[in-house]
Parts: sequence; C-alpha cells; structure tokens
Amino acid sequence: MIFTTETKNKALKDLALLIEQNKEEIIAQNKIDIDGTGNIDPTLIDRLKVDAKKVDGMIAAVEDVITHEDPQGNILHEYNHPNGMLVQNKVVPFGNILIIYESRPDVTIEAAITAFKGGNKILLKGGKESKNSNIFLVNLWHQALTKNGIPKDFVTYLDINREETQRLLKENTHNLDLIIPRGGEGLINYIRTNTAVPLLISGRGNNFVYIHDKCDFDMAIDVILNGKSRLSVCNAIDKVIINVNLPNFKEKAEILIKELMKINIEVITDGAQLENFGGVTKMTDNIYAEEFLSPKILISETNDIEDAIETINKYSGGHSAVIIASNDSTSEDFQNRVDCAAVYQNASSRFTDGGQLGFGAEIAISTQKLHFRGPVGTGQLVTNKWFIKGNGQIRG
Repeated sequence: MIFTTETKNKALKDLALLIEQNKEEIIAQNKIDIDGTGNIDPTLIDRLKVDAKKVDGMIAAVEDVITHEDPQGNILHEYNHPNGMLVQNKVVPFGNILIIYESRPDVTIEAAITAFKGGNKILLKGGKESKNSNIFLVNLWHQALTKNGIPKDFVTYLDINREETQRLLKENTHNLDLIIPRGGEGLINYIRTNTAVPLLISGRGNNFVYIHDKCDFDMAIDVILNGKSRLSVCNAIDKVIINVNLPNFKEKAEILIKELMKINIEVITDGAQLENFGGVTKMTDNIYAEEFLSPKILISETNDIEDAIETINKYSGGHSAVIIASNDSTSEDFQNRVDCAAVYQNASSRFTDGGQLGFGAEIAISTQKLHFRGPVGTGQLVTNKWFIKGNGQIRG
C-alpha cells in the first residue's frame, strides 16, 4: 500500500502533536517501568528513563523527519531502450522490518518514524523493562495513523514472550524482510544464529581515540571528556592510545588522567610509562575488545601510528574512531585505513548520530558494510527495484 508524502507527513504531524499533548502521561508510564526494574545498573536507567527533555527530543525527531525528502519512488536510473521500452530503477521500501531493542522507549518513536517515512511497515519488539512506555507510545502512533486513513499495522508492537519471539525468528511468522537488532553482542549473536531473515547489524561501540605526537593536546582532552559525557551510548569513548613521542608525554598523560578522575572515570592503563600514576589501575587481562558502557576508560601507549591503526582495526566495534592530529595528510591516512563506520579528525565520536550528521532520526548505527554503514535514516532504509514499461517488445 502506497501513501503520498503529504499523507505520511500529515500523520507524522499528528503524532508530534499527540506526543506533546500526552507528555505527562508518557513520563508517568515510564515511571511505572522504572519503578518495576528494582536495583539495576545506572547506565541502564539512563537508557530507560524518559523525562521532559527526552519527550521533547521525540517531538523534535518527528518534526525533523517531516522536513526530509521522501525517498519512496525516486528514480535512480532511467534508460530509453532502443526498442522503445522505458527502463527505470526506482527506490522502494524494504517492506516489513522488525527492530528488537532494549530499554530505550525513544526508539519506539525514532525507529518507527524512520521506517514509516520510507514507506515501510515496522514491528517493534522492546524489552519487558520498558513495556508500559512502549505500549503507550504505540497507542499514540495508532491514533495518528487511523486519523489519516493509514492501517494501524504500519506500526505494530509485539508484546510477546520469549518462546513466541523464538518462533518468530525461526519461522518468520510475520513475513519479515529485515531484522534490526539493537543491543549487546549476546542479543545480536542470538538473533544471527536463530533466523534466516537478513539482518542489519547495529553493533557495539568500543570506540578509540588516537593522540598523535603532533597535536593540540588541550583539544584531545576536550574530545575525550566529551566522549565520556554519557556512558550508556554506543558512540562513547572507551580506549585512548597516546603516541609516546608526544612532547612532555608523561606530564600530558597525567593531566588527562586527572581530568578523567575529576568526572569519576576509572582509568585503566597499559604501558610502562603509564602504570605508575596515582589512582590508576594497571591492566591485567586484555580488555581492548570490551565495550565498557560504564565509567571507565583504558589509556595505552604506542610508538607509531601504524601500531595504533592495527590495534583499532583488531579490537574496535567498527563504530567510530578519532585521531587528534595537526597534520591533515596524517589524519586522512588514518581515516582511510581505520575500518570504522565513522572516522573523525579532531572531533568527538559523540557526533555519530543521525540527527548530528544531518539524517534526522535514525533507526540504527550500522557497523556492517552491507546494506549501509553508519547512521541509518529514512534514505537508507530502502532498496531499489526495476520498472520496465513496454508495448509488446520481445527479445530476439
């Protein structure tokens, strides 16, 4: 079923209005979820909690997606065949998309608006810890869709148990065209091994900053501190590699460590010149591949950029990586050779976000190379199909 851009945008406008009108009830439903969690990790509470600022963020995301071009029906290629056929390659929706996610109720809005604007139907399978928040938000979705003559099944919430979820994955009971798992490696690996439906992997973070020996070190401190400003997000910084040829290496490393400790970050070190600073923890087990999602960071040392690139490519989650360097050619070499979805020169990894990179709302940060890489917005949550119009042509 195809709806015009005008109809889709009208439904989105109504959704934004409904979210605004029901702000207090959204927060109240979320409080029920939080009260039911018991004593859980603060970073999980950060993902689960919905306050006035997060509701405003939902509204802003909807309003932003309204302004974005509708990709559905765009012509990618057109060819007038010598035999008179008109050949067109057009953008079409993926179809039925399932997103399985944990904690974050704002995904219920942001993922669905991203899929909906591209003409897709989306099925939402949130975690049980955010059930009340999610069901209430989907009810608002259904009100907006119904008001504009759009079937409610364009946004469906799956309130199903573990056994039903397993059956859905194995038997594809909902005729899914794509699954997007958003969560830890355990969730992603489980889904990967239990379904034949294609996946778009929104993988782990475990992001690195490499500090080159020729750089603005004050800038490096600002970028790293910003990278730990939120602990529960996939674009946070977990590892810092410092070139030992940096002038006044020990003094600068100590300044960085003290600044991190001021914001209550546990500093783990790996390297002979780093292990004797007060308050640090010497690395014993190899934790380079671990995504922390917690108030800790690993700082290590290297002799050259080659070693830094090799380490990042071996251990990172393929999400984001940063180089702090004054030389553009050095930075460009780093960016070309580091195998991550987003690579930065002298800027925070916290910008790996659809809204920050001009996409509006996003459904995921893809860390795979097919079908798309990086923030996945409406323009990426589509595929293509060939449309050929003739008047009886046959091939000889």
